[in-house]
Amino acid sequence: MAVDNLYDVIIIGAGPAGMFAANELSGHGLKILVIDRGRDVEKRHCPMESVQHCMHCTPCNIMCGVGGAGTFSDGTLNLRPDTGGDLLEFTHDQEKAWELVDYVDNIFLQCGATEKMISPKGEDVEQLQRRAASVGAKFIDIKQRHIGTDNAPAVIGNFKKRLDENGVDFLLNTDVKDLWIENNVCKGVYLNNGRTIECSYTLLAPGRIGGKWVNEMVDKHSIDARFAGVDIGVRVEVPAIIMDPVTKINRDPKFHIQTRKYDDFIRTFCTNEHGFVVREEYEGFIAINGHSMHDTVSENTNFAFLVHIELTKPIENTIKYARSVAKLATTIGGGKPVLQRMGDLRRGRRSTEARLTRNPVVNTLKDVTPGDISMAMPHRIVMDIIEGLETLDRIIPGVACDSTLLYAPEVKFYSMKIQVDGNMQSSTRNLFAAGDGAGLSRDIVNASATGILAARGILEISAR
Repeated sequence: MAVDNLYDVIIIGAGPAGMFAANELSGHGLKILVIDRGRDVEKRHCPMESVQHCMHCTPCNIMCGVGGAGTFSDGTLNLRPDTGGDLLEFTHDQEKAWELVDYVDNIFLQCGATEKMISPKGEDVEQLQRRAASVGAKFIDIKQRHIGTDNAPAVIGNFKKRLDENGVDFLLNTDVKDLWIENNVCKGVYLNNGRTIECSYTLLAPGRIGGKWVNEMVDKHSIDARFAGVDIGVRVEVPAIIMDPVTKINRDPKFHIQTRKYDDFIRTFCTNEHGFVVREEYEGFIAINGHSMHDTVSENTNFAFLVHIELTKPIENTIKYARSVAKLATTIGGGKPVLQRMGDLRRGRRSTEARLTRNPVVNTLKDVTPGDISMAMPHRIVMDIIEGLETLDRIIPGVACDSTLLYAPEVKFYSMKIQVDGNMQSSTRNLFAAGDGAGLSRDIVNASATGILAARGILEISAR
C-alpha cells in the first residue's frame, strides 16, 4: 500500500479508539491514515504460547498492533457508559451516553461478535447486591458480551477488512516520533524513519502502551492535561468452582470495596472465567493480565484486584509512582512476575517452589518467581489487598483461603488525562484525543466510544 504525504486525518493508534474513529470518519470523502507501531491482526502471535516465557519482542504483539491490547484480553464488552470511564463527562446527557454504548455494541455485532448477551437476572443480582451490602461492599450490575480471547482476532480482522474496503489507509510497524506543531496548531506527524506526513487533523489514540509517549508529547508541546489516578494491585487466581456461582450470574462481576483501615477504594476487574494468567511487557518492567477463551479452558478463574491511588502535592505524578512500583516488583521477581500464596502473604513469609508444588491451586502462568509481594509493594497497598480479599471472601467464600494465588504487579496506569472540549479537541488546535492512551477511558467500550466522539468532532469542525 502506497502512503501519501498528505491526509485529511491521521489517527495514531489502531486500537478500539482509533478503529472506531476511522470507521466513523470513513464515507465522508476524507483521506484517513491509521498509524500503529505493531503488526496487522493476523500477524500478531505471541511466542509465549509455545515457549512458555517472554521473548521480549519489539514491539510486543500482545500490546501493539491492529485491535490494540484488547484483542488479546478477555474480550468482554462491559455495556455501561460508567464502567471503564464515564461517557457522561463527554456527552453531558445520560441518554446519549447509553446510545453510544449501544452503537459500539452494534458495530462489534456486525463484525462477528457473539449475539449472546450476558444479562444478570433480577433475583440473582439482588442476592449478590444484598451479600455485598451486608459487608459494606457494592456489586455493580452490568450487561456484558463475551467475545473471547480466541475469537477476538477474527472480529478485529473483520473490522479491519471493513475499514480497508472503505478506503482507510494503514501504516503499520511504524513509530510516530513526534507531533508537528507550529503556533499551537497540529499540522501532522514526524515518523521514526525520518518521514513527515502532513494532515488537517490528528487524533491521539495510541492505547495504554502509548501512555508514556503521550505524556512526553504533553510536556514537550504544552498540551493541557492533568494527572489521573492509578490502580495498583494483584491478579488473583482461585479454583473456578469457587467463582462459578458468581460468574454464572455475571461473567465479569464488578465488586467495589472501601477499606476500613485506610478508607481506600478497591475493585475487582477483568474476571477470566476458567481462564489463564498472562504477562504483559512494558518498557522497563513487566505486568500481569488475564485471558479467557471460548474453546480452551483451565480449572482456575482469575481476576484483577486493584487499589485506586490518587496523589496530591508535592508529588502528583501518579504515572511515575505506578511505574516505580512496577519496576520494583520486576526487580524483586528477577524480571518475572512475583507469585505468592495468600496464606504466605498473610503470615509475612515468602512463597517458595516447594510450597507452590504442594499448593492445591496450580498456577496457569509458569514463567514466574515465587516470592513476597510485600517486598515489592508499599505496605498500605498490601494491607488494602489483604483486607479487601478478606471482605470479598465473605461475599464469595474461599476467595481468600491460604491456597489462593496472587500475582504481582497488576498495574493499570493511565496517561495524563488530556483536557478536551466538546469535540474532543485538545488545547492544541486540530489535535484531538481518545481512548486509554489519552487518559480518557479504561476499557474497550469506552475507548471505542471516545473514538467515535472524536471523529464526530473532527467532522463537525471540518464542515465549518
